Amino acid sequence: MSKGNPSLRITSVLDSVSIGRHDAVLTPIPFVSPMQRTVSAPAKVNLILDVLGKRPDGYHDVAMLMVRLSLHDRVRVALSSGDQITVDCPGLELAAGEQNIAARAARLFLDHAGRQTGVDICIDKRIPAAAGLGGGSSDAAAVLMALNDLLATDLSRSELQALGVRLGADVPFFLCGETVAWATGIGEVLEPWHGLPPCWLVLVNPGFAVSTAWVYQNLGLTHCRHMSKIPRFPERMADLAQLLRNDLEAVTSARYPEIAGIKAQLVKAGALGVLMSGSGPTVFGVFAGQAAAENAAAQLALGNGWWTAAVSPV
Repeated sequence: MSKGNPSLRITSVLDSVSIGRHDAVLTPIPFVSPMQRTVSAPAKVNLILDVLGKRPDGYHDVAMLMVRLSLHDRVRVALSSGDQITVDCPGLELAAGEQNIAARAARLFLDHAGRQTGVDICIDKRIPAAAGLGGGSSDAAAVLMALNDLLATDLSRSELQALGVRLGADVPFFLCGETVAWATGIGEVLEPWHGLPPCWLVLVNPGFAVSTAWVYQNLGLTHCRHMSKIPRFPERMADLAQLLRNDLEAVTSARYPEIAGIKAQLVKAGALGVLMSGSGPTVFGVFAGQAAAENAAAQLALGNGWWTAAVSPV
């Protein structure tokens, strides 16, 4: 493993996450060739998402408390002859050619490194798409890490993050190697945050996609806010629940009343706090323990047609 790529996680042990009423076990994929790597690409939630203002370049300044989760995609990256970049994601229709963020990550890396090679990417998708969980950004980060290892380019973490922010504001978080981080700027300025008490989360996705661009376009900021301060470490679970806030939730929930319905059902199932993640539509509830979270996930999966998962920070 390249010493400049400390965040690279090769799938080498059993990982599990409770999804709906079943435990989906991610079976380790052995290396079948020195020319390929399989990397875990974790989901995230935002415990805090403050939008501070719109920048002249069209991006928004934000302050976010981001948490990496045990739910993850598996991204296999293989070098091939020629110079084509292909992406396959069984069960999901992807943008054609290099419009897909994973393909764009590969092209960006190769151009930056001055390398010419074919790259075949296969994504075992476990994270719902366009769901506010950062799945696409995490897949892109996984591609950057895998290529850094495969091509022995030895780019540092900061160099990878500088590439990542050109792909998306969430990508640097998935390259930082932290379970929880306070993110500012457009999301690329990251500070470790070690105050998260042991907890479990229940994710609930209603089954439709939400465009992040649409949410920001409809945010309707009337003024710029002062920079949010990094939150104090919560001493109790109740303190953690009090931290939860998301400026984007009002926009998404106004269009999709299902968001409020999911929040109410999570509270009824015992969640100590509830919030929409990112631009939505996934909502999460905070639970003190694994058993309570898994019971709630199973309960909410019945009869609603919702995707659910009980997950933990990793």
